[in-house]
Amino acid sequence: RTIYMLGSTVATFQDNSAHGEDNFLILDLGNNAFLDAVMDGVTGHGGEEASQSVVDALAAASIKSPDDVVGVLEEVNAEFYQVGGGRFLLTTVSVALFLEDRLYIISAGDSPVFTVGSDSFQQLAGRVGGFLHAGVARAVGAAETLSNLNRAEIGPAAGDRLVLATDGVTDNIMVGELVDMIRAASTPDDAATQVNGTVASRIEEGALPAQLGRRFRHDDRTGIFRFFNT
Repeated sequence: RTIYMLGSTVATFQDNSAHGEDNFLILDLGNNAFLDAVMDGVTGHGGEEASQSVVDALAAASIKSPDDVVGVLEEVNAEFYQVGGGRFLLTTVSVALFLEDRLYIISAGDSPVFTVGSDSFQQLAGRVGGFLHAGVARAVGAAETLSNLNRAEIGPAAGDRLVLATDGVTDNIMVGELVDMIRAASTPDDAATQVNGTVASRIEEGALPAQLGRRFRHDDRTGIFRFFNT
């Protein structure tokens, strides 16, 4: 059998004190394969139940391809829509699936995913830095069919760093700042501590850098930081 060379280490943080609607999942699929996911349940629309339901469905599934992930999300979407009619049971989801040295991103809604290399970064899902919230319309549960899933695929290299977050993180830190923090970190734990600490201190001050142009958005925040290595 093929030996896949790329391993990884991972760290997370979560502060769910604002609404209690963020969720995340980390699955070790064996042979260095993994599934990482973040969900941001839509406040006032059954978000807590919705985000937990997506976690449960992904954790229970047998996932051997990106299409398996899509299948789970389509099934959950149909259930949510049947019960909530597009108004209740809504959540974003961003999934990073790593199989055979390929990284597949599948997302609905605006929770960002990006990779950071030594001299570049690539946003693979969601939005970063305070654009209009178009995410709800694309959330799981918002429409009868999940037709506008965002999908991407890359081949990461050793030294690349993968970040999944909810907008409680990325609305309060500029992209450049975040990329610099990830790049400067020596371990995933280091990255998680640095990013979480920065957001926490901004909550305390109640203010953001001028470029973000407004007061702090108080929201749940979740981050997954994964560093690829050989």
